[in-house]
Amino acid sequence: MGLPSHTVENGSVLVDSGQSRLRELGYKQELKRDLSVFSNFAFSFSIISVLTGITTLYNTGLTFGGPISLVYGWFIAGGFTMFVGLSMAEICSSYPTSGGLYYWSARLAGRNWAPFASWLTGWFNIVGQWAVTTSVDFSLAQLIQVIILLSTGGKNGGGYEASKYVVIAFHGAILSMHAIINSLPISVLSFFGQLAAVWNLLGMKISGLNMNSGLSNSPFLTYSSLHLGVVLLMILIPSVATERASAKFVFTHFNTDNGEGINSKVYIFVLGLLMSQYTLTGYDASAHMTEETKNADKNGPKGIISAIGISIIFGWGYLLGITFAVTDIPYLLSEDNDAGGYAIAEIFYLAFKNRYGSGVGGIICLGVIAIAIFFCGMSSVTSNSRMVYAFSRDGAMPLSSLWHKVNKQEVPINAVWLSAFISFCMALTSLGSLVAFQAMVSIATIGLYIAYALPIFFRVSLARKSFVPGPFNLGRYGVVVGWIAVLWVATISVLFSLPVAYPVTSETLNYTPVAVGGLLVITVSWWIVSARHWFSGPITNI
Repeated sequence: MGLPSHTVENGSVLVDSGQSRLRELGYKQELKRDLSVFSNFAFSFSIISVLTGITTLYNTGLTFGGPISLVYGWFIAGGFTMFVGLSMAEICSSYPTSGGLYYWSARLAGRNWAPFASWLTGWFNIVGQWAVTTSVDFSLAQLIQVIILLSTGGKNGGGYEASKYVVIAFHGAILSMHAIINSLPISVLSFFGQLAAVWNLLGMKISGLNMNSGLSNSPFLTYSSLHLGVVLLMILIPSVATERASAKFVFTHFNTDNGEGINSKVYIFVLGLLMSQYTLTGYDASAHMTEETKNADKNGPKGIISAIGISIIFGWGYLLGITFAVTDIPYLLSEDNDAGGYAIAEIFYLAFKNRYGSGVGGIICLGVIAIAIFFCGMSSVTSNSRMVYAFSRDGAMPLSSLWHKVNKQEVPINAVWLSAFISFCMALTSLGSLVAFQAMVSIATIGLYIAYALPIFFRVSLARKSFVPGPFNLGRYGVVVGWIAVLWVATISVLFSLPVAYPVTSETLNYTPVAVGGLLVITVSWWIVSARHWFSGPITNI
């Protein structure tokens, strides 16, 4: 029997199709179902936030391959990410619950494997999400530090360089603001989510938009804003810069001077892909928001796919705009420049300083990016809290009864503050060393993608014949697309675990496999010793 794909009549009351399907899956409607398809898309798009990911890891792309890795690596990572997103969207249409990935694994792995599959997927998903929030808000704290440095004269002009303790204080303040915003009613949070999407799309300017009007849901407005953002980013930076890179440099130059003892071009290119793949994460937020989205069996999948697709296009425009202003890669990466080695900040600052004698314009541009990153972190906390709410609703977390409570505004407020607190604790590792911090947040990329791949793997293997698709489905291509997605995740899990510098020492070791492997050991050990005796997978509450 097919799943409901439209608003259905229940006596004299019209029931939303997503709510109807949620009831079929055994869950009461406890969260307020008030989000439109645009609002659902906005949360995923804001977490992907190309302004956040590209700005944060642009140094990595420049170091490993430069323009070639940036321009072409973006489409390689983006293309395979779309395969992952399409497979997730198909499953989301069938199971539109805020539990998302771990619920999908339980339903697709079969009765015998359901509890363990759900347990493993859930913990990789939730820890990966916490790591995403940690890395996003910490990158914002670092950018604020750079903005202050440039605003006070730059590194070569006696500017103020914040200590690691000041940076962690910034991080704590940012997380607190995100927790406060996420404690507000979903209607208010929806406004911020839509504002975040439009801010990312416009890139440079927001004015005169009434977010509560029908305009905010207009596809024409969305794509017009996107077009304006791409044009501004591609034209503004190279136009202001007094020295510009040639098209030949942007589309053909391969930087092998990485200073890390790596000479193989293939190896270098692979390491450069990390920037693109790190940026294109977090779109599972659309799945976690389905219990608050109207007609979620259709609009949840739309949110996932549109967030990825628009991010790919918009991100490439942003990359081009920046890279056309790159003329001296070694200088941009040098810790002795005014931005202390923060490449994008130095590009913006120099472009305006060389043109107008002052770098204020560049600092303002960095402020625009900082606001986009702030919105990204805000939406990340939203997604985290919904995952905590759903996972604890099924008894998988310590003190579960506390974390799945909702307040009078139907917001899982305890889950919100728990997510913010854990993300702050994860960032405290930066006080020991940035190497330890990088090991912690490496889970943000590989850990999340493993969580993405597990339910897809179960769908194309154990549930290949039993899976019942929802309104959105890939038809006969579902299995092929699913296998491509699984193989891509397996590939990047290996590639991003390779050493990033030679010779390998305690300071240069890539701790990604240690962090991800440690999470695997802990979750499996916890299952064997304790959880297998009391965790039975998702628990219905009707």
